Amino acid sequence: MTMLGNCFLICTVILSPQLHTAMYYFLCNLSFIDLFYSSNCIPNMLYDVISEQSRISVIGCLTQMYCGLILGGTEYVLLAVMAYDRYIAICFPLHYTVIMSWRTCKYLTVIMWAGNIILNTVPPIIKPYVFCGGNKVNHFACEIFILLELVCGDISFYKLTTFIGSLFVLFLPFVFIMVSYICIIISIIKIKSQDGRSRAFSTCASHLTVVLMLYGTCMTTYTGQGEDYSPKLKYVSIMYVIITPLLNPFIYSLRNNEVKNAFWKMLTRYSVSHSL
Repeated sequence: MTMLGNCFLICTVILSPQLHTAMYYFLCNLSFIDLFYSSNCIPNMLYDVISEQSRISVIGCLTQMYCGLILGGTEYVLLAVMAYDRYIAICFPLHYTVIMSWRTCKYLTVIMWAGNIILNTVPPIIKPYVFCGGNKVNHFACEIFILLELVCGDISFYKLTTFIGSLFVLFLPFVFIMVSYICIIISIIKIKSQDGRSRAFSTCASHLTVVLMLYGTCMTTYTGQGEDYSPKLKYVSIMYVIITPLLNPFIYSLRNNEVKNAFWKMLTRYSVSHSL
């Protein structure tokens, strides 16, 4: 369902010229990230469920962790960019096409991906992991705080770099999103037209729903894992590993008339072309 929903949204945006705007460009990026983020963890999780012995190689575990960190960090920053996009669209509609030009969108995309790749690959290059604390992890997936329990010696460097990374890709984007939506709500309240106010609220409701789901569960997990790790927090991670990537395309498509209309037009064109 996760792959089907995200592939549907990506194909609808790509094949519908009326959706070739900055908003749907970033939405397409979100579906792309969710598609690979869920594929990074879920296949191994399903295998662990049906098999008697749950195993993963060290290389496989590290690969899963780094891919998860890069994709997850990029998604958090992307949600902040999408909040900025909605802020410009609602508060400065006449300047929207100038500010959110395709060049700006491409620059933001490069910065998001390059920044997260550098942030997550440079620290282990500077100080590679050395494991000696056992070979078992009490979790559904390979996450950084879980693997740190197996690292030898002083892990203060890894905790510091993880904190700095969380600051840039989790906490600061969340604060930025909240400030953006405060400004958006103030602007919406000033709209005299009831219909215009309803459309503006509807446009932002889906994005805010995703933000609260994703940031709420992720912050609970990463701020709740201090010196004494609680195994119960692994169940919270199911929300941002499985549930959010599954719900994202349905939240954005089912609550968005433009996406639904574009899909039916695309389906109609496909049916007509194959009937001739």
